[in-house]
Amino acid sequence: MPTLEPEEPGLNRTVGRQATSSPHFSSPSCRGRVEARGCANAMARSRHEPLSRPGHGESCYNPVMSSRWQHTTVCCVRHNSVVAMAADGQVSLEHTIQKASARKVRRLYDGQVLAGFAGSSADGLALFGRFDGKLQEYHGNLRRAAVELAKDWRMDRSLRHLQALLIVADAEASVLLSGTGDVIEPDDGILTIGSGGPIALAAARVLMRHTKLDAGGIAREALFIASEIDIYTNDQITVEVLAAEAGDG
Repeated sequence: MPTLEPEEPGLNRTVGRQATSSPHFSSPSCRGRVEARGCANAMARSRHEPLSRPGHGESCYNPVMSSRWQHTTVCCVRHNSVVAMAADGQVSLEHTIQKASARKVRRLYDGQVLAGFAGSSADGLALFGRFDGKLQEYHGNLRRAAVELAKDWRMDRSLRHLQALLIVADAEASVLLSGTGDVIEPDDGILTIGSGGPIALAAARVLMRHTKLDAGGIAREALFIASEIDIYTNDQITVEVLAAEAGDG
């Protein structure tokens, strides 16, 4: 029966070198194992599943980033003409809590823009500075500044190593930015990042639909719920509130 060969040239070259350089690959059983691995990778590609490559521990469908920089939760809520951003204060290093009262939400552009980050403090502050510069350059146009920062972050060699996620918001828009080129505006006015982000997102959606809390209350309660579940999020929460344009949320 014919066997499926892996389609990726790099994998072919790796397997080929191993087969020719090692005498142990001359046996039929070893050749069978190499061919079986190629078949498994080909089948994984057909199902859009991550591939296992020799010498590589990360999925080719995911950016090569450490999970440590996600150890926090930031939540942005736009509701009833108000936008609020909340973040916890925990700073974790591996399995140790180093600080409980860090400030991960800032005001930029003379207080007209809210910004929060998930990542190392140095990377987050560097990106805050870059984004504030873009806001100055484009006269406070948040969407334009976000797109231009995403371009630089993606293409500039000095920025590529920065491992962080940003949420920025003003009276008109809320945007999530990443180093992989993502510039995302939410449909429902809610954005979250960090290890507790999915929990906070679910909580904020429920609170928005089934309570009369304002934007700040929703963001705060969503963070409290995340802090009860995610071990990298605590209940020392910072909330910044900004009046949005009439008709939002």
